Amino acid sequence: MPGVKPPLWTITQLNNVVKDTLDSNLMPVRVSGEISGMTLHRSGHVYMTLKDETSQIRAVYFNGVEKCLAFQLKNGDLVEADGSIDFYTRRGECQLNITSLRPNGIGLLQIKFEEMKRRLAAEGLFDSARKKPLPFIPRCIGIVTSPEGAAVKDFIKVALQRFPPLRFRLFPSPVQGKGAEDTIAQGIDFFNNPAVKGIDVILVTRGGGSMEDLWPFNEEVVARAIARSRKPVVSAVGHEIDTTICDLAADLRVPTPTAAAQAILPDLEAIYEGILIQKKHLSDALELRVQREELRLSNALRSRALSRPAQLIQERSQTIDMLMRDMNDYLGRASDQAQNRLERAKLTLEKLNPSYLLQRGYSVILDNSGKALLSPLQAPEGTELTALLAEGKLKLISKGKI
Repeated sequence: MPGVKPPLWTITQLNNVVKDTLDSNLMPVRVSGEISGMTLHRSGHVYMTLKDETSQIRAVYFNGVEKCLAFQLKNGDLVEADGSIDFYTRRGECQLNITSLRPNGIGLLQIKFEEMKRRLAAEGLFDSARKKPLPFIPRCIGIVTSPEGAAVKDFIKVALQRFPPLRFRLFPSPVQGKGAEDTIAQGIDFFNNPAVKGIDVILVTRGGGSMEDLWPFNEEVVARAIARSRKPVVSAVGHEIDTTICDLAADLRVPTPTAAAQAILPDLEAIYEGILIQKKHLSDALELRVQREELRLSNALRSRALSRPAQLIQERSQTIDMLMRDMNDYLGRASDQAQNRLERAKLTLEKLNPSYLLQRGYSVILDNSGKALLSPLQAPEGTELTALLAEGKLKLISKGKI
C-alpha cells in the first residue's frame, strides 16, 4: 500500500527468501553448456562455470572428481549436466548443483582453436624448419608478460639462480581479456626493433587459467608476430596440460616459467664446474706430455750421436768410403760385362750378314730384276743372270736345268 514501508531485512534474510522462492518453484533441470574455469578440489568436489554464447552460470559437482577424470573432462569441453538450481546465500548468487555430467562434443572455443590450428598449420607457421635455435648463453632476454603476474617472478627467480650475470627487459602487457593479444604482438615486435639492442631471446609467458583466460595467446595476431620474429621466441603459457597457438608457433615451447629459465639459460655453476674439470684434464695431459718429452730428451742425451759425436762421424765417414769402393768395383764389373755382351752381339750380327757367306766361297744368283734365285726353274735356258761373289759380280747365261 502507498505509504507503507516494507519490513527491513538483513542481507541474510533477503537471500534466504530468494532461496526459498527458488527451491519451491524450480524443478530438476538438464542443461547443455561449455566447461570453463574447472577446478578439481581435493575435497572431491568439482567447481566450474557452464556457458553458452551469451550467458553463463556457476556450477558445482559434489563428489564428482572421479567421474570427471574418468571422462577426461577439461575446459572447453561441451557437456550435458543434470541437476537443480540452488541459491548460495553466502555469496548471494545462483549455482547449478550437478547430479550427473557427461561429454557432449567440443566447446565453441575449442572448435575455434582447432580451426585456427589447421589453417595456420596449412600455411607452415608451425613447421619445424622455421624453428630458430636458441643461443648457448643469451646476453639479454626480452620478456612479454604482465609485470604483476607470478609467471615473470618465477622466471626471474630461477633465471638469476642459474645465471646471475643475466640481463632482461620487460615489455608489460595484459595477458588476458579483450585486446591483450594486440599488446602481446606489439611486445614481440618491440624486441625485434633494430633500435632495441642486445636482445637474444624473447620469452612470452603467463600462468595457468581457463581457456578463456588463455585465449589471447590463441589469436592469429600473436602467431604471426612470432612467425616474423628474427629473434627466437620461447612460449611458456598456462600449465603443462594447456596448449596454445602461441606454443605451436614458438621456436620452443616449455610447460612453465621455471622450465623456461632452465631451457634458455645454462647453469653457470655447472659451467664453472665443467671448466674446472676441463682445466684439470688439460693440466694432466700437459704434465704427461712434459714427462714424455723429458724421457725422450734423456734418451737422446744418452745416445752416441750426442755423447760421442766425433766417433760417430768417423764411423759414418768410413762407411761412406767403403760404399764408394764397393760401388766402383761394381761399376767396373758391370762395364766389362756389358762390353763382352756387345762383342758377342756384334759377332752374331756379322754371321747373319750375307757377305759373311760370300767370304766363305758361296755366291748368290740374281735375275734381271735383282731377285735371288731359289730354283733352276726360275732361269730357263738363255736367261741373263748375275752372280754376286765376295769380290764383285759375274754375268752369266743360263743353260737351263742340268
